[in-house]
Amino acid sequence: MDSIWINAPAKINIGLDVLRRREDGYHEVKMIMQSIRLFDRLTLTKSAEPGIRLQTNLHFLPVNEDNLVYRSAKMLMDEFGIKEGVDIQLEKRIPVAAGMAGGSTDAASCMLALNNLFELGLTKRQLMKRGVKLGADIPYCVLKGTVLSEGIGELLSTIPKMPDCHILICKPGIHVSTKFVYTNLVLDENTPHPDIDSMIDAMRKKDLHGLCSRLGNVLETVTIPAHPEIDVIKKCMMENGALGSLMSGSGPTVFGIYDDLDKAKAAKEKCRALPYHCFVFVTDLYR
Repeated sequence: MDSIWINAPAKINIGLDVLRRREDGYHEVKMIMQSIRLFDRLTLTKSAEPGIRLQTNLHFLPVNEDNLVYRSAKMLMDEFGIKEGVDIQLEKRIPVAAGMAGGSTDAASCMLALNNLFELGLTKRQLMKRGVKLGADIPYCVLKGTVLSEGIGELLSTIPKMPDCHILICKPGIHVSTKFVYTNLVLDENTPHPDIDSMIDAMRKKDLHGLCSRLGNVLETVTIPAHPEIDVIKKCMMENGALGSLMSGSGPTVFGIYDDLDKAKAAKEKCRALPYHCFVFVTDLYR
């Protein structure tokens, strides 16, 4: 095999709680991650010329060690002493800096593809152990699906699958700094924490309505006051048939959960009409 391609799915956070700030500066989290059918695509091709050559369809993305894809490839190639080179074509479809793990899923998928291309024989767990060195979301992006993430994001356990539904994605044309959000997060007796355990119980019962009534993301307490348009998008979705709506990650992407595809498509047009230069997309779950 001289060439291989792989889809890299985006993720959303069905629930996101921050339990505390640790002494080392990291935050301890408890969150439900869900892969969706919005993909970047990577194509890897062996080359007789040593080294890594990365190309992408977005001119502003780095194609050197500042890109997680490049770093993930280099990490494995250095470890296993691969003398051949590899050409990597990255086609970005997931919005950049959207709170959907676009960079992490690209790096994870690069590792999975490289493992197959050069027949390294690594298991998913072995790839996850290596991936966490580059980013806390990468192990999840290797595993994919419906997963409970704890610790600083590196402790992963599979949980009951999310009930079938349709997902409306809406990312306004703004940038949200993850560092700003976590730096300004206040954790005290007044902080509204989502009940992650009851969300998992609703999924166990395949209760989509019950799950949607419990959606919660503690980071909204920082991001929405700084960017009120996020709340406007959430309300637009709820007024147009969503069973629930939430900001993903630290933002700015908002998603809505629908049990009817026509309602999701109609809501897509309503969100597109908002004055925020939104990327909008209707999809479903990636299993």
